[in-house]
Parts: sequence; C-alpha cells; structure tokens
Amino acid sequence: MYRVSYPLPLTNPELIIIEKPGYTEYRVENWRLARDGSGHVVYGFSGYTWKDMLLIAVLSFFLQRVHNTSFRALAMAACFVALFWTKTTQILSESLIVIEPHGIQLETCRGLPSIPLQTTRRFIPASALECVIINEALQRWNVRYYLAALSKGKDGKPTVHVAFENILPYFPVVLEIYRGVHDAVHDWDHLRAS
Repeated sequence: MYRVSYPLPLTNPELIIIEKPGYTEYRVENWRLARDGSGHVVYGFSGYTWKDMLLIAVLSFFLQRVHNTSFRALAMAACFVALFWTKTTQILSESLIVIEPHGIQLETCRGLPSIPLQTTRRFIPASALECVIINEALQRWNVRYYLAALSKGKDGKPTVHVAFENILPYFPVVLEIYRGVHDAVHDWDHLRAS
C-alpha cells in the first residue's frame, strides 16, 4: 500500500511525495504555478508546437531551392534530428528517493511530455552519506536554494551531489523535501550508533 500527497497544493503543486513502506519518493515535476497569483501553469518543457511545424515548413521551402539533392537531404535530416533530440531530452521530473536504511537515490526523467524515455539514476549508500544540506547559490541577480547530499568517496574525499539540479525548485519545496530527508537520515544515524 502506498500514499501520494501534495504537501504544498496552493503554492507549489509540482511537489509530489509518494510513500511506501521503506521507500519515500520526493518528486518535483517540471512545471509550476505562475508567480503573479493568476494560477496559470508555467511548463518547463513543451511538446511539438506550431512553431516547430512552422520551422520545418520554412526549412523545407528554402531547401527546395537548393539544387544539390544530397545536401538537401542531409540538411533536412540534420534539422529533424536536432528537433527530435531537443524534444526528447527535456527534463520531465527529478526525484530524490529515500530507501530506508540503504541510502538515497537521485533520479532525472527525460522525454516527451507524455512519454518518459530516459531515466538517469545516482545512488548514494547510507554508509557513505554524511549529511543532507540546503545551500544557496547566486544565479544572475537571484539567490537560489538547492538541496545537496554530502558523501564520502572510496578515497575519503568529500563529494557533493546536487538534487534537482536541472529544475531548481523554489525554497518552500526544497525546505519540505529537506525536512523529510533529514528526519530519515537522522533516524539512520541513530540506528548506526546503536
């Protein structure tokens, strides 16, 4: 049995928490509500739009003027591959999964809006995990908060793993995730000390 919750439904509904026994997933989808209070959804990804089709039509028109058919075919193929690549490598969601008491896993899901095509995963074992922190960084003229996991490598050197590095959710989302992950990691520390 599992439970799905939206802890910030009015301000940040893109945060989804999925809880199962021994497993908690903090998923941030790549969309958010507009900050002007209108309630409009701002997507961080897009499907094929009329602009993409217009671009293909304009390229087709101009490439028909080229008399070298091999160059024309190569140029059209390159345009289609570039368009396909940009659409299928969009970030759909990012997750931080707490697998008690084994460790945490960072996931990035890429693909078309309705079809996830690729998932990238990084696992950080509990034995290597030092702590989970909220850090701040300057991005242009803004201060952005991000969640990071500090771990010890096999050689003893510290490593920083940034969660949600592509989406960079707003502070209330980062804080909500931090509280849940910090509580779980703190419980592991007590289990290790016993």
